[in-house]
Amino acid sequence: MSFTVRIKEEISTIKSNETESQAELSAYIRNSGTIEKSSILMTTENKFIVDRITSMIHEIYKVDSKVETIENLNFSKKDLFQITIPKDSKMLKDLGVLDEKERVLNTVPNYIVGGNEEIRAYLRGVFLASGSINDPKTSRYHMELLVKEPDESVFVQKLLNLFDLNAKILNRDKGYMIYIKEAEKISDFLKILGANQAVLYYENVRIYRDQKNKTNRLNNCEQANMDKIIQTAASQLEDIEIIEENDGVMLLDEKETEVLEYRKKYPETSLKELAEIISLETGKSITKSGLNHRLRKIKELADSFRKMKEEKKD
Repeated sequence: MSFTVRIKEEISTIKSNETESQAELSAYIRNSGTIEKSSILMTTENKFIVDRITSMIHEIYKVDSKVETIENLNFSKKDLFQITIPKDSKMLKDLGVLDEKERVLNTVPNYIVGGNEEIRAYLRGVFLASGSINDPKTSRYHMELLVKEPDESVFVQKLLNLFDLNAKILNRDKGYMIYIKEAEKISDFLKILGANQAVLYYENVRIYRDQKNKTNRLNNCEQANMDKIIQTAASQLEDIEIIEENDGVMLLDEKETEVLEYRKKYPETSLKELAEIISLETGKSITKSGLNHRLRKIKELADSFRKMKEEKKD
């Protein structure tokens, strides 16, 4: 069972009062229904959605629905359930689907989403009709709602952004995709739907992934620091080799010569570690800054030998 199906199954168990059910039905019919001359057709792969929608319609409007199984033409192994309900004008006007002249309304009247709970219910209906959320364990963070009509897509986006979800719209071949990419915002959307078990799962996976990414970044940073230490030490050892090849050690003072010997003795240590070792073994305190100063003197001497070698070539 996919993560999306688990969410839809969970929110299909939410109990609603009449106005909330009307908002959810309105959203579902507007985004899943095809209005024909005498009936409305809606399709879904999920039996629990069928049961929820048909029971809501019967309880509020005493209208019976016909449910049949049809072949899924979208290359899915699962068959589709098709819900057929009579084109009851009173019901469709009441749900904000048709106006008084029985024309399809571009957006629902304000009374359908008049309160916070009704807005949540409307978004539940849209999600049941055309929503999906990637499993955070296997994919990038992504939530989308596919809406057919442009006015409806803008309306749904506005409802989402009432909750500060930063929802955006993209034009697609089959309609308009309203989407959210931010992990925290998707988690907030699940809370709005009332999918509490999905929220717990989502947050656990998200925290795990964030912690894993943080650990990876720290490891990468640590590796980069180690590479830098090794590269710096290799350069210093190269300076020492040039000085020794040119019998130049005698040109260094006692402290610089001491640092030279300790760098050869401990070729892979960082400057901080080397300063601590010298301080411990000689009993003479030296800071990282002091050590770096002496190594610069060694480098300057090595560079002078390099320059002399280049001048001889010329």
